[in-house]
Amino acid sequence: MLDKMRNIGIMAHIDAGKTTTTERILFYTGKIHSIGEIDDGAATMDWMSQEQERGITIQSAATTTFWRDFQINIIDTPGHVDFTAEVERSLRVLDGAVAVLCAVGGVQPQTETVWRQADQYHVPRICFVNKMDRVGADFFSAMEDVREKFSAKPLPVQIPIGQGADFEGVIDLISMKEIRWDEESEGEKFFYSDIAPERLEEAASWREKALDVLSSYSDELTEILLEGQEPSVDLVKKEIRRGVIARDFVPFLCGSARKNKGVQPLLDAVVDYLPAPDEVPAASAFHAKKETEISVPCKPDGIPVGLVFKIQYDREAGSLCYVRMYSGKLKPGEQAYNVGKKKRERINRILRMHSNKSEPMDSISAGDIGVFVGLKFAQTGDTLASEGMPVLLEKINFPEPVISVALEPKTLSDRDKLKDTLEILAKEDPTFTCREDSETGQLVVSGMGELHLEVLVKRMLEDFKVEARVGAPQVTYRESVTAAAEHTEHFSKTLAGKETSAAVTLRVEPEERGSGNKFVNAVRKSEAPEEIFAAIEQAVQSAFASGIQYGYPCVDICVTLEAVEYNETEATTFAFEAATSMCFDEACRKASPELLEPVMNVDIFCPKDFVGDAMSQITQRGGLISSLESKPSTELVHAKAPMAKMFGFSTALRSVTQGRGSFSLSFSHFEVKKGGL
Repeated sequence: MLDKMRNIGIMAHIDAGKTTTTERILFYTGKIHSIGEIDDGAATMDWMSQEQERGITIQSAATTTFWRDFQINIIDTPGHVDFTAEVERSLRVLDGAVAVLCAVGGVQPQTETVWRQADQYHVPRICFVNKMDRVGADFFSAMEDVREKFSAKPLPVQIPIGQGADFEGVIDLISMKEIRWDEESEGEKFFYSDIAPERLEEAASWREKALDVLSSYSDELTEILLEGQEPSVDLVKKEIRRGVIARDFVPFLCGSARKNKGVQPLLDAVVDYLPAPDEVPAASAFHAKKETEISVPCKPDGIPVGLVFKIQYDREAGSLCYVRMYSGKLKPGEQAYNVGKKKRERINRILRMHSNKSEPMDSISAGDIGVFVGLKFAQTGDTLASEGMPVLLEKINFPEPVISVALEPKTLSDRDKLKDTLEILAKEDPTFTCREDSETGQLVVSGMGELHLEVLVKRMLEDFKVEARVGAPQVTYRESVTAAAEHTEHFSKTLAGKETSAAVTLRVEPEERGSGNKFVNAVRKSEAPEEIFAAIEQAVQSAFASGIQYGYPCVDICVTLEAVEYNETEATTFAFEAATSMCFDEACRKASPELLEPVMNVDIFCPKDFVGDAMSQITQRGGLISSLESKPSTELVHAKAPMAKMFGFSTALRSVTQGRGSFSLSFSHFEVKKGGL
């Protein structure tokens, strides 16, 4: 029953109240019998020990619950910018999202990031303005914020009764009733009443504004309003649903999840306005055999197609692969074809997840989300299909890691265990990479930020019990060229009594910043066998990874193969690989190589009194202030600064703002580092 299913995500800036809202949803739908508070470390969806200690969400958790006979699959995503990959992969597989905004802060930096990600994947959304009970709460200002920052059309379906300490409940603009919640039953009981006379004029005015927005998209509604008639509740809901799915506007609701107010109408809105899996456009896929783009309609009787969007390691079961089914049906015991890896995978069990607990499923059909146990080769972003229909769903794009730490096992016996653990963590988290430093032999791990690496290293020491010494965080630089250069390299060596030779001419030139590396073969295919060209390309790709002067990965370089000298009796793939590697090094050294450093977007929140001190802290670190935004109770400073200078910034910011300032970092771009290493 696809029309009775909703796949939704809860997305927001850190501390806007995503997990608290999810807890209330689970409580009111009967999934849990007591409300867990984040502050007590008892939230159901924050099940990792570190999430409970820090009071933040680190991993997106999936759960399934039921409301009004509708199955709702919910993914609670992290709000912290270091865990942006968790949000990215969750949004890729969702049909709709609930954007939680703080009534005091409005649109915050990470809200902008997740909103852009949701736009990228064309996810319809509704907004829930949370924390209406806090001092400085302003529902209408939050709505205006969304209009200004995202050019979105807000559609108020509720307005608050009072704000801040006076917040009592909400006025539903569709049924024109007041809703209040009973505190003794923890908000489980709520009741409707007629709108008080003193609020009637404001409610009527806002309802008229909402109907104005709606009627611009609906001829049927326009006709009814022009005739001076009152549209039915069902028609209004139908038109809101149509507009939300088309992403014409964003319905706004409000409440206070912590005070148990506003959650049930939010659940109604999820069911009434967000799309079912077959109401969103069919997923686009690449047919590996026909080499064409095809669309995959969401049909339970179609050929099985699913996307692995997250991997979680379980000590007993091994890899738990979270899969969103786009078409067809799979059962435990069946085989699926991993298209990218060209391997058959056996599905031992299929589980329905509830945070970190699970229950077995007999089968999983199109539109649903479940966990597969037993897949050996699957990684995040892999497509599971059939050999007769090898289709690849689009890959998920992840940002570049910008910060590294060195790890050293305490004993030699710990080294293999450390490597295995890092492999598991890298499989789980695509923004976490690991490499061995060729000079020092140390294992260097890279991630999205200090908190990201801190969490991963702590998991390694505590969850996997690996004994290792951890170095200080280091910046992950990149290398590139700033001019064009050409070089010809001749390679000749006697190996095992046989003469081997090769000659390669490469041209290297800079590409536009952020466009990535490119390899172009300008030689006619008839001049050498296919395996020789494959060996040259492989050598260039390896050279990109190993750097030019300092051993950092290369970015934004175009390498063109201009000529090859192929001697049938002496040529080997090894000779061409060696010649290409040496040729690349020499050509890059001629092309004025430069070291690039990561520059970060820095967003600082602080009270008005401390904004000057906070700005001087960032300029002292070589940062540039780009803009300043005034919020009701805080100032928001937007700046850009080199990552290398941002270590220890949180301590400095706290000391100049008396502990009241906070900031978030996200990767902006790489730029030439002055003065080398």
